[in-house]
Amino acid sequence: MKRLKAILATTIAICCLSVAARAADPVTLHFWVAWDPQQADGIAAKKEIADYEKSHPGITIDVQNITYDALHNKLLTALAGGDAPDLSWGLPEWLGELSRMGALRDLTEDAKTWSDEKSIYPNVIDALSIDGHLMAMPHYLGIRALLVHQDMLTAAGVAAPPKSWDELIADAKAIKDKTGKFGFGIAGTGVRSPQELIMYLAQNGVSLAERQSDGKYKNTWLDDKAKLAKAAQVFAFYKSLSKDGAINPDGASWGWEEEDTNFGLGQYAMVIDGAWMQSREAQNPEAMKDVAISAPPYKAQPATFFEINPFYVYKAGKHPKETWDFVAFMNGKEFQSAVHPNNSPRSDVTSDSKWGNGFTALASTGVVFPPVALGAITREMIESLGRTLLKDEDPEAVAKWLAAAINKDLKQSGELSGG
Repeated sequence: MKRLKAILATTIAICCLSVAARAADPVTLHFWVAWDPQQADGIAAKKEIADYEKSHPGITIDVQNITYDALHNKLLTALAGGDAPDLSWGLPEWLGELSRMGALRDLTEDAKTWSDEKSIYPNVIDALSIDGHLMAMPHYLGIRALLVHQDMLTAAGVAAPPKSWDELIADAKAIKDKTGKFGFGIAGTGVRSPQELIMYLAQNGVSLAERQSDGKYKNTWLDDKAKLAKAAQVFAFYKSLSKDGAINPDGASWGWEEEDTNFGLGQYAMVIDGAWMQSREAQNPEAMKDVAISAPPYKAQPATFFEINPFYVYKAGKHPKETWDFVAFMNGKEFQSAVHPNNSPRSDVTSDSKWGNGFTALASTGVVFPPVALGAITREMIESLGRTLLKDEDPEAVAKWLAAAINKDLKQSGELSGG
């Protein structure tokens, strides 16, 4: 009996040592980001991650920095080749696509013990969930507001920022007449142009695609004359911006870089933009010293684009627990306060500056893309603006074309209701 007890004790000890050894095995989490390492948020994030590694011996965060332009394609290639990272940055437009591919880890069970969830804006969690399942974690918010060069408005005799589309066009004309500078700026192409377009559609009470009773989606403009008319009014608004001289004619081909740079240099008076423009203020303090923040002007109802940039956690990752712990850390108050003090998804992290609560105050009016595969749809949205601004096509014809194109794209991705 004593010999048997000794054997059992030895066996248990060996097992315990084996478990301890496995627990102490080093873990490397592969994290793909798209930050500018010279900007304040990139610098702060690197420091916070280094501190996390120090406080978690055995955990290494392998950060690979990739531009947003290249990140999407690189992710798709890695997922197809079975070489995906554990987690990555990403755009909200990718949520439906990555979920449909089966690439994302369902985080619903992990989130049941996530004490910080109560501090996240509820509509952020809703936007990152599909059919009640949390499929991504919040990263930072890109809420859009109206930025105005107050000195230009004052010089033109404009007492307050415009509250409607009609006021915007009228104020832009007055600014051009009095100052010689254009009143407004848009992104006519590139990744930001669909984000601006979806905001204007929401401001006139229409959606890109609506969920139907079968759980799939459909654009319903061609089935409802009232919705078609409202969508056409949005494209008519874009046409008015161009025809009435509110925007620089070159703005029809601007992307986000031209939009941000020219506003930062004081080349025009107003723009719908995000809190990241604080970095432009640091670069151009004299040109941006008069910038004030206001709610975007609207047609029928207040709305702004609610860009909820996510952290995507991949099913193929080999360390789900460690990955969850790390992504939860990046949603913690310490990390968010250091890295995203003005654009955090946490309701308890903001600042009293115009770059803080000037934007977060608009969160309740935010709209997001529907959770469908958006790659082709956003390309069609960009083309619809080209048809309006460059080809001078009829607004109703453009709306009809876009409606048909969206449903065609939904059918190809298997997400069209009744298709």
